[in-house]
Amino acid sequence: MFREDLHPTWRSELAATLRLAVPLALAGMLQMATHATDVIFVARLGEQSLAAASLTVSIFGVVTWSLSGLTGSVAALIAAELGRRKHAVREVRRSTRMALWVAIASSALGMAICAQGETLMRLSGQDPAVSALSSEYLGLLLWAMPGMVAANVLRSFVSALGRPIYATVITGLGVVVNCIGNYALVFGNLGAPALGLDGSGIATICASLFTLGAYVLAIQHNRILRRYYIWGRFWRPEWPRLGDIGRIGAPVAITVLAEAGFFSGAAFLMGRIGPAELAGHALALNLASFTFQVPFAIGQAAAIRVGFHYGAKNLPAIGLAGWAAVVSGTGFMLVAAATMLLLPRLLLSIYVDVDDPANRVMVGFAISYMVVAAAFQLVDGVQAVAMGALRGLQDTRLPMAYAIFGYWVPGLGCSLLLGFYTPLAGVGVWIGLAVGLVVVAVLMLRRWMRRERLGLLPA
Repeated sequence: MFREDLHPTWRSELAATLRLAVPLALAGMLQMATHATDVIFVARLGEQSLAAASLTVSIFGVVTWSLSGLTGSVAALIAAELGRRKHAVREVRRSTRMALWVAIASSALGMAICAQGETLMRLSGQDPAVSALSSEYLGLLLWAMPGMVAANVLRSFVSALGRPIYATVITGLGVVVNCIGNYALVFGNLGAPALGLDGSGIATICASLFTLGAYVLAIQHNRILRRYYIWGRFWRPEWPRLGDIGRIGAPVAITVLAEAGFFSGAAFLMGRIGPAELAGHALALNLASFTFQVPFAIGQAAAIRVGFHYGAKNLPAIGLAGWAAVVSGTGFMLVAAATMLLLPRLLLSIYVDVDDPANRVMVGFAISYMVVAAAFQLVDGVQAVAMGALRGLQDTRLPMAYAIFGYWVPGLGCSLLLGFYTPLAGVGVWIGLAVGLVVVAVLMLRRWMRRERLGLLPA
């Protein structure tokens, strides 16, 4: 797969990046479609159920995304091992096996955190009725976490080995399973009981287990992937490799926690403003998260491409890979921003009936938040791609500090100030989100541009 990359040009590197990024972006969008399916069904249960689901996903999503960042760092290690071309099969197997170890152990910790969800909601001052409903939903949903995190390791494995299309197909099938589960269990169709919000949680668990099983079958039935024999001697520890995953992945997990926690924390701020504002926030943020999947996938591709050239010590190619990814991500987010500004009601109609008088207030809030979301699409794309490129250089510690500072100092500070001490209210919270993204994007891009001066390149 990588033979053509010994002397890449701008065109060849851009093409290689897109070959990885497009299937990963489709997989990411399909993953968001899984969450969108939940929102579509839950929204029809009423505003309170949608608000409860928003709080639940805020906690569950933060934990799961963080653990996926921890285990997903294995992609950069695999790419570097392929770039070095020394004992690649054995080294890739060791990295993947240890990443699966980390996935199992970290999922247990994540489930324990989610089990305290109601306490977290009450401490943040949420409505007691919404908190109780959300806690019950979270107690069920947390069982989907092990399958999701382990599947993320296998997704990183197949993608780094040049088979990202597997991620697209498997995620798409998972969406179908989740959709059928929601249809059957939320309202009691196909002879199933009507379980409401709990039915949506059960559907998510089934989809996560299906996705994990599909990756296992795909790896076993592909001749190239099967020869890495990643299940062999699964019980055998590789402590140095486990340390590498922790060294690179832990800062990534904290970075994801800082960003996801920042955005999910906004749901708690909106919940203190009002249920309609929270429901509108959930719709607008779901759309913004959907478009974010493209630069996020391009960032993953950048980590693999930069990581491969990092292992090969090909300095010009490292620069080409990173900048090709930045250009791709920025170009897409320009289109996404324009669509949000020009067609907000059309986009929201995917989730709710925008003409229903009962939804008028909620839709109005969502549209006002989407104006701000359109404004920060560009910087959101830049920070995601630049962070992926730095990950390919195995540079994760200082980017972690950038994320913690940018999101939680100027970002959260502006959200609190504008949301609770000015008439802007919910719009003020969203302006704070934009400020945090701008600060992080500038810091990440600056570090990427100064990579040689900072000694981040291989000797």
